Amino acid sequence: MAPGHDHDHGVGAETAIRPLAVALGLILAFMAAEIAAGIVADSLALISDAAHMLVDAAALGMSVWAARLALRPPQGGMTFGFRRAEILSAQANGLTLLVLGLLIVVEAVRRLVSPPSVHAPLVVATALVGAAVNVAALRQVARANRENLNVEGSYRHLLTDLYAFAATVVAGGIVWATGFDRADPIASLFVAGSMLLAAWPLLRRSGRILLEAAPEGLDPAEIGATLQRHTGVADVHDLHVWEIGSGFPALSAHVLVARDEDCHRIRRELEGLLHERYGLHHTTLQVDHVRPDLLEIRPLRSDRVDR
Repeated sequence: MAPGHDHDHGVGAETAIRPLAVALGLILAFMAAEIAAGIVADSLALISDAAHMLVDAAALGMSVWAARLALRPPQGGMTFGFRRAEILSAQANGLTLLVLGLLIVVEAVRRLVSPPSVHAPLVVATALVGAAVNVAALRQVARANRENLNVEGSYRHLLTDLYAFAATVVAGGIVWATGFDRADPIASLFVAGSMLLAAWPLLRRSGRILLEAAPEGLDPAEIGATLQRHTGVADVHDLHVWEIGSGFPALSAHVLVARDEDCHRIRRELEGLLHERYGLHHTTLQVDHVRPDLLEIRPLRSDRVDR
């Protein structure tokens, strides 16, 4: 099989579904208990943790769904299968982290102005149990393929939740020891900050894939120049480098070769070059001879490369 037509397309389809499902069960079970404890303790930190865990559960649920969907083979009009379902799931994870983080900031500011009385012992106990559950869920998700952006989105959700539990334990301890009730909304601001910081990389990476930008670390201009320097190649244009899903980069280009060169041999050589140097396994190269009326071959310019 030629290197350019290797159909082992990256990491998307190898996502381990069972660890994600186990983590989902752990999160759902504890979330219900935390909501009840947050209401009894009148703790925004606990309620924000529970809200975040609800988003975690939704993220894990979407991850399981997207991973199952990505296993479906290409068929009909879906010529690449459903691999981008995992990217849509990752973007949804990023958006929910962003929106929920902003909502918690608004409520935390309100409670800083008028802090309620917090039942600190219940807050601390619940947060400690939650941290243990969260660590167990994190270990499950870490067993899945974190190179997959969908799995990484779920992992980031759970990791920010662990930070949230740590902040809640500290806040509850301060309230318990000093009676300083504003420690609870201050901890919520730290939780919101961690959520916003986790949201940005997910939105940026998934957005790049959905916009079909070149994968990070691959420079289309450099790739085009490398192809054009190959012996026998006269010109390279209509070069596109994009990413179908996590770990599934693709390239297409139109290559012109000198009239006395073997098109098929050069195509195979270029496919091997792209495979070895850039890790591009899915390439589509249209290789033709230079037209007799083409008197001048212009060098590849950056504005002739589609990023």
